[in-house]
Amino acid sequence: MLEKPHTSLPEVLVGPLLRRLEPGRLVLWLVASGELTLQLWLQAQGQTPRSLPLDEHCQRLPLGRHAVLHLIDLPLAQALPQDVRIAYDVQIIDGNSARGMADWAPHLLYDGAEHADFVLRSRVDQLLHGSCRKPHHPASDGLLCADRLLATPHEATQRPALLLMSGDQVYVDDVAGPMLRAIHQLIARLGLFDERLEGALVEDSQALYADPVGYYQRADLLPALKSNQTLRDKFFGGVEKPIFTSSSADNHLVTFAEMVAMYLLVWSPVPWTLIEEGQPPLSDAQQQRYASERQHIEAFAQSLGQVARVLAHLPTLMIFDDHDVTDDWNLSARWEQTAYSHPFSKRIIGNALLAYLLCQGWGNQPDAFAEPLKACATLLRERQENHLQADAQDALIDTLLHFEHWHYVLPTTPALLVLDTRTRRWRSEGHLSRPSGLMDWEALCEFQQALLDHPSCIIVSPAPMFGVKLIEGIQKLFTLAGHPLMVDAENWMAHRGAASVMLNIFRHSRTPGDFVILSGDVHYSFVYRVRIRHRRASPTIWQITSSGIKNEFPAKLLDWFDRLNRWLYAPASPLNWLTKRRRMRVSPIIPDRSRAGERLWNGAGLGQVFFDEQGRPKHILQLSADGSEPVAFIAERETSETATRLKHTDRTAASTDSGANRR
Repeated sequence: MLEKPHTSLPEVLVGPLLRRLEPGRLVLWLVASGELTLQLWLQAQGQTPRSLPLDEHCQRLPLGRHAVLHLIDLPLAQALPQDVRIAYDVQIIDGNSARGMADWAPHLLYDGAEHADFVLRSRVDQLLHGSCRKPHHPASDGLLCADRLLATPHEATQRPALLLMSGDQVYVDDVAGPMLRAIHQLIARLGLFDERLEGALVEDSQALYADPVGYYQRADLLPALKSNQTLRDKFFGGVEKPIFTSSSADNHLVTFAEMVAMYLLVWSPVPWTLIEEGQPPLSDAQQQRYASERQHIEAFAQSLGQVARVLAHLPTLMIFDDHDVTDDWNLSARWEQTAYSHPFSKRIIGNALLAYLLCQGWGNQPDAFAEPLKACATLLRERQENHLQADAQDALIDTLLHFEHWHYVLPTTPALLVLDTRTRRWRSEGHLSRPSGLMDWEALCEFQQALLDHPSCIIVSPAPMFGVKLIEGIQKLFTLAGHPLMVDAENWMAHRGAASVMLNIFRHSRTPGDFVILSGDVHYSFVYRVRIRHRRASPTIWQITSSGIKNEFPAKLLDWFDRLNRWLYAPASPLNWLTKRRRMRVSPIIPDRSRAGERLWNGAGLGQVFFDEQGRPKHILQLSADGSEPVAFIAERETSETATRLKHTDRTAASTDSGANRR
């Protein structure tokens, strides 16, 4: 028997989010305040509408007494057409009535539209991508760029094929005080499940929420060890910082309920209607910080209606990076030994991974998660019956920590490969404190096999494969000095074995002639064109980095890094021959609004890439979160006249092509 939504709560809290969409299969994600009977109404342009019941294709997982996750995976006997607009409606069935999104979520519809819609593109001729969306950063939300595009009238063939989020969709390790208070209020309002906390100074989740040092002082709740350092130092910012190393980790999320509440609060305006004013008891200094953070959180929440509208119209694919779990996640073998050897740190990491599975990972490739999802459903039903034993949760976490299918491949044109650069690391066994390779030898071999014989491909690597040489050099110096965690020294070149195999993959004769690598992570944006030196039939590799969606690099520091990098690693500089990619010719593509030849662009927003028929980048834009005109990346050798023409073309690609990206 279905448990109906609580009468004082909205029926639908978050969603629907469009996830992996194909002509013969639709994957949607939704959270409601109770178990709903749903049907999907579809009408392709020029076709008769049809209604499809979802009961047999919807898994309902209880997240709390008044929160139920609905995972919809609908196979279609009759394939949907491509490159046409398909109107859809997720309808709630109550007796003989069917209420659609216009009734229960009007904020998801664009002005004048009766229904939401999507387009199944026959080829990836353009897409949006970005990473690093921190709610309390003062920058505007880059997802608003996508909303502005979709809100502009456009043809179905002008819509982006998809939105790719390449990491740090949430910051569970860097949480503002007002966001943490909203999380705790939402947990109480929805009755999100409690849990026991083994190895902590608090017995369970309720004790954690009630503890007076639960805000800005969570390090004080951690136990101490006699060996090495205290866990307090290890978790939250000690000098060596072995684990939980975010500089703002004093509000690090701990419980599964906290992680889930965070996802609900960053993807929908509806949960914010359940949050009341007020603040927890704080010191004077904490009150000042809280007030400053509140301004940014309020601005973030006010724009969530537009964000939710984007996620209901564009198929969205995701992959984790470190902040989705914790800063410096699996950076070195020493980090892993320390983090996973204590039950409390292991639980925190496991809770974040479990929340990622349900809120992000499943929608990328549902088939890969059948077994973990079954175990998760069992655990959540036990929680529903008030069983708080830690054993089942710990067993599930052990399973997830050894899971090897977070990556995925889409059979698109060009092919799309999304890499897991976090869980299958190439550990430096001889020097445990040195950075691990981002993928181990076996994972890299699988990556190469997936590339074979494709004429072109798009690769999503959360960290850039070809990054800024100066910054990588600084990270190497800190690594040699024994402090890799102080500078987040994880890049593709940090581990000799992983770097060598990755570079050899690009030299293989059967790998694509054109690679496009989409990355984030670094909080600035840049584009490199890479070719292999002294080789006639060299592939062309495009490193396109867009970061962050709602985050930025310290401006003055980035300016200095940019200038020093241009001076020290100019094309004729002998320093280039000291790098692992000395056999690769790396040419920067310049932002057209560069003031003095800067290669790096600093500004929150979204990347937009247009592809030609061969799968090569045709136009590369960085859309600005603040609504200013897009930045176009232009080859350095192009004349100013060519640059002006391309920029004008891209502006029309901001109303035709980019209007392409618009609705």
